[in-house]
Amino acid sequence: MTARPGVDTPDHRGRTGLDRAGRGLDRNPDVVVQAVELTSEGWHVLRRTTFDYRRRDGRWETQQRETYDRGNGAVVLPYDTERGCVLLTRQFRYPAYVNDHPDGMLVEAAAGLLDADDPFTAVRREAAEELGITLGPLTHVFDAYMSPGSVTERLHFFAAPYTEADRTGAGGGVEAEGEDIEVLDVPFAEALAMTRDGRVADGKTIMLLQWAALDGPFAPRRYQPRQRPGQG
Repeated sequence: MTARPGVDTPDHRGRTGLDRAGRGLDRNPDVVVQAVELTSEGWHVLRRTTFDYRRRDGRWETQQRETYDRGNGAVVLPYDTERGCVLLTRQFRYPAYVNDHPDGMLVEAAAGLLDADDPFTAVRREAAEELGITLGPLTHVFDAYMSPGSVTERLHFFAAPYTEADRTGAGGGVEAEGEDIEVLDVPFAEALAMTRDGRVADGKTIMLLQWAALDGPFAPRRYQPRQRPGQG
């Protein structure tokens, strides 16, 4: 039998047993995993899982699903209520480009995979790398599965205040990882308008901006825009 990288022998990232994910799960008595097949072990992992599922009427049926495992991630919306601004990024996203986005340049909140870090550490790392800022206190907003039909990723959402004094680097991402990120300091009202007219088309960013408007730092009960001299 030929040894299979990522299963019997280490793959290019030193991983084995990648076909074990999901085996032995028993949290839902209506789901019984029967087989897990590793179909791709690139940087991230694609699996085909066969399981028995008991329908609501009591009948059992066998189903198959492919899952894309890229690990979990974290995203942050830095905000400055004094100036009424938020920090966002702009970068090229090939999957969006190949799926009808005009130029693939997406405006997003800073985000990244956890890798070996906890969500709080990871989101501080991403803010430093992408935005060039050192975050202070973090607010954990919520967690969400972003594409649960096929992608296993759970994304941890955060928000954090920032000021100009928190800018400790240039940002722009990690060039060695192919990142070329533009930092955008955007008035919050404009950022929210961008979700309505399509200039912001990224799901996680829309979610954070809507939260900021409804329940977060720019919610009407909390936020009153600073008046300029001569106003009021």
